[in-house]
Amino acid sequence: MIRTRLVSVLMTLVGLAMTASGQELQPGPYDVVIRGGTIVDGTGNPWFKGDVAIRGDRIAVIGQLDDARAHRTIDARDLVVAPGFVDIHSHSDMHLLRDGDAQSKVHDGVTTEILGEDTSAGPRKGKIPARLPEDAEPAESAGSWTTLGGYFDALEAHGISVNVASYVGLGTLLECVEGNSLARPDRARLEAMKALLDEAMRDGALGLSTMLASPRELAVTADDVVELAAVVRRHGGLYATHLRHEGTEVLAAVAEAIEIGRRARIPVDITHLKIADQSLWHHMGEIVALIKTARREGVNVQSNVYPYTRGNNNLVTIIPPWAHEGGKEALLARLKDPQARERMKREIKSGLPGWYDHYTAVGGDWSRMMISARLSPANRKFEGQTMDRVIASLTPPPGSGEAPDPVDVFFDFLIAEGGSVGTIYAHHTEEDMNLALLQPWCSIGSDGSAMAVEGPLHVGHPHPRSFGTFSRVLGRYVRERRLLRLEDAIRKMTSLNASKVGIVDRGILRPGLFADVTIFDPEHVADRATYLDPFRYSVGIRYVLVNGQLVLDGEEHTHAHPGRALRHPRRPDRLAVPHHEAGVKDR
Repeated sequence: MIRTRLVSVLMTLVGLAMTASGQELQPGPYDVVIRGGTIVDGTGNPWFKGDVAIRGDRIAVIGQLDDARAHRTIDARDLVVAPGFVDIHSHSDMHLLRDGDAQSKVHDGVTTEILGEDTSAGPRKGKIPARLPEDAEPAESAGSWTTLGGYFDALEAHGISVNVASYVGLGTLLECVEGNSLARPDRARLEAMKALLDEAMRDGALGLSTMLASPRELAVTADDVVELAAVVRRHGGLYATHLRHEGTEVLAAVAEAIEIGRRARIPVDITHLKIADQSLWHHMGEIVALIKTARREGVNVQSNVYPYTRGNNNLVTIIPPWAHEGGKEALLARLKDPQARERMKREIKSGLPGWYDHYTAVGGDWSRMMISARLSPANRKFEGQTMDRVIASLTPPPGSGEAPDPVDVFFDFLIAEGGSVGTIYAHHTEEDMNLALLQPWCSIGSDGSAMAVEGPLHVGHPHPRSFGTFSRVLGRYVRERRLLRLEDAIRKMTSLNASKVGIVDRGILRPGLFADVTIFDPEHVADRATYLDPFRYSVGIRYVLVNGQLVLDGEEHTHAHPGRALRHPRRPDRLAVPHHEAGVKDR
């Protein structure tokens, strides 16, 4: 068995070497030839000039192809030819069933989205209804589903412009077995979760994703996660975690993630690494030191960041965890109860041990919270405004009685909006983000969703990262600030993300691999979406190919849907394409 596998590996490598040298078994005509571009192959190696030939859904040849014939030729002189960007942290799960074009992501150069942070599209069993979520609205051909594999089938039936892979979310597993309870799962429920997790991994999940800071997961212990991670390890997956605390206890939370990886013997990726509390700003060096030490000790812990200093969450996260017990209706009842309100008010202002409090994290400054949701008709005028302006507008004028506590005004606003208001928080610093971004094990993800400037995905007032994450890196941090070399930035957006999650046939420009390609103008690529005006596509991304088909042609979306569901291999002994950390020192 081992000998057979070694022969197979050698044959694969020989095949790649033949195509890399230009000795392709079936010379042109090709479907697409990209001519004269500056090729940045995704490995971190220096750029070089050359041509890329594509046949079907694969890269056929890379080299000098002066006489090659093709059905379509793309003139890439003065342009960079790179692997398609892999967004390792995306929330497009249901959006893609409403509009498979994924316009904002395609215009940003993304060819693969990694979904399922904490809550995944499957499984939908037990106490989660099998019906489609209200925000899906898929085509009739998509149908419904009960498993993650069923969701993948629905996506492909509906048609998508980008490839999709997914974790299975701990929050989803908990909801399946616990419903709205916030209690720690007992032995029977933990076993039920392990069975659901095993099924999802067999369906192609990349691994387990957690958000241990959420009320639903606060009671889940490191021991519980280690036990679940053992299931993931059997399938060769990884553990991705939104830390238990991103504020005053962030160092302990990083240590917990490292310890889970050490005990479970599983790779760890820390989701959007940051210090989101002003009391600990400028301590990123200590976090970097923790991770570097763990890596020297053999724990494969890495991270990702988004290139912004504001995060997106919900106003309801300001409410203490105990008040979420029983679901949204129970929460709304507590918000209307005078005694419960007084207790919540005290705890919001003072905080609770172990709870990441968004209010204290921003120093109790309502001006650092911007509404990013679609509001009810009565409050729609507040979309895109900061909470200090909302509170001032909803506070009775002077002379009409005692001025209410701003927290009470906040409670009433939350009640009016049904207990949920998407919000952008200004809670971390450029310096800390930059230091994390420079690390060779830190990649780039958006934490955004596929959206559009018109149609069904023009909703709310989103964070600009849904439109401009990758273009922002190329324009601001490569061209303008020179924080990153072009080759290193591309690696962080392509092969590093792909290799983390076990996608071995994308993320690099190499003959024989899938033809996911992004072509951009390095002198003009830029993000245009802002916090106040987020519905703006990036510029400078000229062409995007997914599985060999153009989905962006001259900065115009073709409405083609060549995207696929990328089901993670079931066996951990898959052939790995090596990636290195060229050009970046482990600072």
